[in-house]
Amino acid sequence: MSSSIRITKPHEVVERALELSTADGCVVIADEGSSANLRWAGNALTTNGVTRGRTLTVIATVDGKEGTASGVVSRSAVTADDLEPLVRAAEAAARGAGPAEDAQQLVTGIPASPDFTDAPAETSSAVFADFAPALGEAFARAREGGRELYGFANHELVSTYVGTSTGLRLRHDQPNGTLEVNAKSPDRQRSAWAGRSTRDFKDVDPTVLDAELAVRLGWAERKIDLPAGRYETLLPPTAVADLLIYQMWSAAARDAVEGRTVFSKPGGGTRLGEKLSGLPLSLRSDPNAPGLESAPFVIAHSSGDDASVFDNGLPVPATEWIADGHLNRLSTTRHTAGLTGMQLSPGFGNLILDAGGEKSLEEMVAATERGLLLTCLWYIREVDPATLLLTGLTRDGVYLVENGQVVGEVNNFRFNESPVDLLSRASEAGRTEKTLPREWSDWFTRAAMPALRIPDFNMSSVSKGV
Repeated sequence: MSSSIRITKPHEVVERALELSTADGCVVIADEGSSANLRWAGNALTTNGVTRGRTLTVIATVDGKEGTASGVVSRSAVTADDLEPLVRAAEAAARGAGPAEDAQQLVTGIPASPDFTDAPAETSSAVFADFAPALGEAFARAREGGRELYGFANHELVSTYVGTSTGLRLRHDQPNGTLEVNAKSPDRQRSAWAGRSTRDFKDVDPTVLDAELAVRLGWAERKIDLPAGRYETLLPPTAVADLLIYQMWSAAARDAVEGRTVFSKPGGGTRLGEKLSGLPLSLRSDPNAPGLESAPFVIAHSSGDDASVFDNGLPVPATEWIADGHLNRLSTTRHTAGLTGMQLSPGFGNLILDAGGEKSLEEMVAATERGLLLTCLWYIREVDPATLLLTGLTRDGVYLVENGQVVGEVNNFRFNESPVDLLSRASEAGRTEKTLPREWSDWFTRAAMPALRIPDFNMSSVSKGV
């Protein structure tokens, strides 16, 4: 292999790395990624571009008298000459490490992906073929309406190849698209945000977002100051997604058993089976969910409480984390499933909340006597893991609803709430729809959520910063 790894087929790189390995076990993950993007400001495109790259991860396992150790090394822009040193570095890391607590036999018996030897999938500027003209139309409408549009559209496509010394040859292609648009008044005193998640930009229309933003800017023409306090609040799907994604990141079974999370039962044990909500909520993940498809097998570049490099290639089934309002599952690896005695429930690549609601957010607004309508949440941080108390800020529009009508924009707030506690107090859930979590969109985008009505959302202080 005298040519650069960058122009070598990914499956060949995986095979060559496995050939070079002298460890007792080896896992090789090649992530071949490409991205295309558009950016705009003041109703005009500013930049666009296409990028490509590859990251190679080698996981070596070494059996010793005290147990199996693992070593993990990941690098990008690796050349053919760098491949053997990379494999040796992973082996050296394994030999220099103590026994891995999560050590298991590497996964076997999974049929090879039929497209394992195919070239990686790639995105290009062609993904915006229909979107770009519609964006131009949105710019024209915004100019006519006295609005300025700012934002970006980004599409990524990552082909992941997983090969192991136990014979696994798996491949998954993951498209991921995000669209975020801010509309501002010419004096910059009013701002509104809208975002969408998409696999291919065929199901998003920037003119629809512009129309939505025009309405919100109109609402903001009247300013109303409100004090901190507890308010009936409508959380839109994007805000619900941000809160429940964080909840799932905190739902590792081992942490709960050890008494370190909101899912720990006082006095010992976990809250599995406990009723978390009076609504018939179902929180699930499913690799085959239409429009939210994710990897059907474990792809673990490192080990942690909710992931293990030894589980690479393990099938990921559809899982119902909350069933009919009751806590049904906590996430486990093979190791932590054995420690806790719980069912094996590998991590999640998408998240879907459903309570059977049929109302749109607009219909929920129309049924509100007095309350607040949020746009999105921002700068979410954990305050107390024992209760999963989170704090953060509202952003780009908090609106006052009276007698079913939005009557103006109020000031932003800092909030203090636990998503688990919110589920227990939610009095209504709307229609589930695909949404873009604004806070976590750099890490997680595949979500479908309903709007939630919270009778007493805690706006802990007034925020003047956003």
